[in-house]
Amino acid sequence: MQGIGFDIAHMLAGSLVLMSFIQLYQQRLSALLNVFALHALVLALSVAWQAYVQNAPHLYITALIALVFKAIVIPLALRRIVIRLGIHREIENVFGVGLAMLLGIGLVALSMVVMLRVTSGADPLAREDLAFALSVVLLGLLMMVTRRNAVSQVVGFMSLENGLVLAATGAKGMPLVVEISVAFSVLIAFIVIGIFLFRIRERFDTVDMRAMDRFREEQR
Repeated sequence: MQGIGFDIAHMLAGSLVLMSFIQLYQQRLSALLNVFALHALVLALSVAWQAYVQNAPHLYITALIALVFKAIVIPLALRRIVIRLGIHREIENVFGVGLAMLLGIGLVALSMVVMLRVTSGADPLAREDLAFALSVVLLGLLMMVTRRNAVSQVVGFMSLENGLVLAATGAKGMPLVVEISVAFSVLIAFIVIGIFLFRIRERFDTVDMRAMDRFREEQR
């Protein structure tokens, strides 16, 4: 039973990395938001399975928070923002999708090498889950760096946070009060980001971050 538990945990964590790659591949905002919802759903399933494997009932609350807020509330809210801002279009990248995918593969390989060496004395389940979690974090950072659209950068930030949650649950979980605090912090950050997006739209008539760069250059 322990072997099956490890296999399922690794499958779910690996699926989260796969969803991160699918997010990097997306070229339209609507598709990106759909994949992000699946990303959060896989996270909720992974945390719920960790709760079962570790016999940690409080992690079921973490899984429920991820399911409700990240898989349902935040994607719906982002979709409403996209509709309100009228930005139904392709996502502009700093460089091509192919190069971004290659960089992503390199980051995953780096995560595996570094984390498996650093945690050589840790529990096998925690070691591999931490390696997957670091991969998700780095892929989220890559999305934030390679996307010009502010909404897609928000998705990258949320994906990064999903990786941090996976790391915390894989390492025998966090205290429940910390999990709830993190969830509300993310929600507040999302509200602030939403207001920020509307302000960008009002000021520059776009959410392309290059408009802010041009504005700074004009002010010099």
